[in-house]
Amino acid sequence: MILLASSSQTRAMILKQRGVEFTQNGCDFNEDLIVASSPKNFVYQATLGKYEECKKKYGLDIPLLVADTVVSSCGEILRKAKDRDDAKRILNLQSGNKVSIITCMIFSSNSFYLLDISSTDYFFKAFDKVSLDNYLDSNDWQGKAGACMVEGFCKPYIKSTIGLESTAMGLTIEKILPYV
Repeated sequence: MILLASSSQTRAMILKQRGVEFTQNGCDFNEDLIVASSPKNFVYQATLGKYEECKKKYGLDIPLLVADTVVSSCGEILRKAKDRDDAKRILNLQSGNKVSIITCMIFSSNSFYLLDISSTDYFFKAFDKVSLDNYLDSNDWQGKAGACMVEGFCKPYIKSTIGLESTAMGLTIEKILPYV
């Protein structure tokens, strides 16, 4: 049994699909206070901040899993969209471009500590404007780093991939399976 310290339904789905027993409780950490020079540094600071908050709140008697994901394209860190217009701007930056999705996670207990930062790069075809509008209208982009759903809307636009889909979905499960 592990504690997934995240409100992400996608991370919970990944654990369920791999048969990992877990409970899920989120934790408050204000990412807006982070000043970072790169997407990798941002996601590391966010994960470490969440980990410290959750460790204080829950302890480490049950192994604790904390993760954060950031999307980057055209040199810009693309966080969760604030509204539909922001989601459209973010997705238009990704359309026809290389998109890097970086996930950092900490898996820890009283007897071990694992920190991993992994990246998956996608090369997208240009998004169809009607499909993009439909996706925006669906609100499925809400709560997603970079408004990006590689398992959903973005999937048919993938030209090539370097890395693991699980990383892009927010939890590099392959890295923690040996420990659960």
